[in-house]
Amino acid sequence: MMEVLSMGGYGSFVWSAYGLTIIVLAVCIIGGRMGHTKTINDVRRRIRTMEVKS
Repeated sequence: MMEVLSMGGYGSFVWSAYGLTIIVLAVCIIGGRMGHTKTINDVRRRIRTMEVKS
């Protein structure tokens, strides 16, 4: 098992690359969802404002 994890001496590089990739993907997903929610709320607010003016 340790041979698989060490990957011929390159394990620290490989596992840190996997870790960094997971972190970047998580940040992208969370940021995208937050931006989407903000945009939806902004559109809803604008629609309410337009309905009140009409």
